[in-house]
Amino acid sequence: MQVLFRFAGDSAEDQARSLHDWLLLDRDIRRAAVLEMVSSSPSVAGQQGTAILDLVSLVLGNGISAASLGVSVASWRATRPQHPTVTVERTDGSKVTISGTSSDEARRLLEQLLNESR
Repeated sequence: MQVLFRFAGDSAEDQARSLHDWLLLDRDIRRAAVLEMVSSSPSVAGQQGTAILDLVSLVLGNGISAASLGVSVASWRATRPQHPTVTVERTDGSKVTISGTSSDEARRLLEQLLNESR
């Protein structure tokens, strides 16, 4: 299953990079998922320049639980000076938006989204 993490505001690219780097530190995620930075803007043929990498794409394998990913994302949000608003979206269009400061709520929403497709 693939999910995308989207961020609100002017610091979307910085937030995406921070979450990406945080998730890379998680051994279980590194082992059981494919993680990459991607752009929300389609590339234009012949256009030079660097695309803004403002999304985190995560392809989950069978070895990672929704609870484990939920804990990791909630922990990352808790380390940020202002808890960033994160929208997590599956490829079927289902999504949840995580805002506020409750780590339990963030974890619960993410688990709910990921467990709906299983």
